[in-house]
Amino acid sequence: MNKFIAFIILIGICLIAFKVSQNNISKTHRTENTAASDSARYNNAFDRVKNLVKNNKNYNKELAFLLDMKRPSGRNRFFVVDLRNNQLLDQGLVAHGSGSETGQTGQLKFSNKDSSYATSLGLYAIGVSYNGRFGKAYRLFGLEDSNSNAYDRNIVLHKYDNMPYDEQVAPICLSQGCPMVNVKFYERLQRIIDTSQKQIILSIYY
Repeated sequence: MNKFIAFIILIGICLIAFKVSQNNISKTHRTENTAASDSARYNNAFDRVKNLVKNNKNYNKELAFLLDMKRPSGRNRFFVVDLRNNQLLDQGLVAHGSGSETGQTGQLKFSNKDSSYATSLGLYAIGVSYNGRFGKAYRLFGLEDSNSNAYDRNIVLHKYDNMPYDEQVAPICLSQGCPMVNVKFYERLQRIIDTSQKQIILSIYY
């Protein structure tokens, strides 16, 4: 009887170990798939910017800003990239527009319409700065049909005092359609923009 009980216990332990192993494998696969997906989106956005600036003397050919709206808002998704060497120079959190919320985790919608408060996908040229509600901000000029109303909608790159700096599990605050970042991160972006002799391209993709 004791041998039978011991056998049952051993079987139970083996089943638990197998289940844990399968869960770990599943998590690993999900992580790998997510990383591959992130990389594919990044590479596509990188190539689009590189092709745009290649034959345009008005745009900075050294670096660009890539914003991956597919990533959770609590994770770094604003990337400063070296266009010549394809290297990541800096990264931080960035908010999307409240009008892009769908009520479903990980699912966003986008709009180019006025008063939609939604983020617009596409390539932007970073324009002149001005002082407004959030202090110094940079006007954004949409270069595609998907974001052609950016200037008229007052879509700008700006900071926000209550934006967190570090990554977190919970979603971060929302904007009214603008790419909105933390003050500390914004200061680094500001130095890059202000010292650039040519317009920097900002890409928002999903």
